[in-house]
Amino acid sequence: MYYLLILAVGLERIVELVLSNRNAQWSFAQGAREFGRPHYVVMVVIHSALLVGCVVEPLALHRPFLPWLGWPMLAVAALSQVLRWWCIGTLGRRWNTRVIVLPEAPLVRRGPYRFLHHPNYVAVVAEGFALPLIHTAWLTAATFTVANAILLSVRIRVENSALGYT
Repeated sequence: MYYLLILAVGLERIVELVLSNRNAQWSFAQGAREFGRPHYVVMVVIHSALLVGCVVEPLALHRPFLPWLGWPMLAVAALSQVLRWWCIGTLGRRWNTRVIVLPEAPLVRRGPYRFLHHPNYVAVVAEGFALPLIHTAWLTAATFTVANAILLSVRIRVENSALGYT
């Protein structure tokens, strides 16, 4: 069942990319600008490696499913998806996996953006830690967490600058 979950998350990522590309086309037609393109490839590699690690580590290292860890981590992963789609729904056409900003558009201050500037990254951090730990893939969880923290230090700085937070 765990591998079906990872497959479902992978398919969900493909849906996100299709939506992101559609939103990017719309945004560029409205005069939007893209920022921080060089780090985007790194982000795709890190997130792809997360899913690969979630499959390979439990198989190669014979990681067991531990109910006391797996079930709570499944709940965290599910809640991260709820938060992610709340963010996507709140931003509507302005949501993107890339940093694309519409000039003169007001910042979104509703939904989860009432509470945080970057709530989607809470979902990314939680999911990146929880998803591998559902099946005790702790090396994948630790590696993704460190790599993602480095990436987010760049990504959030780019977004804050593009959105005028800094």
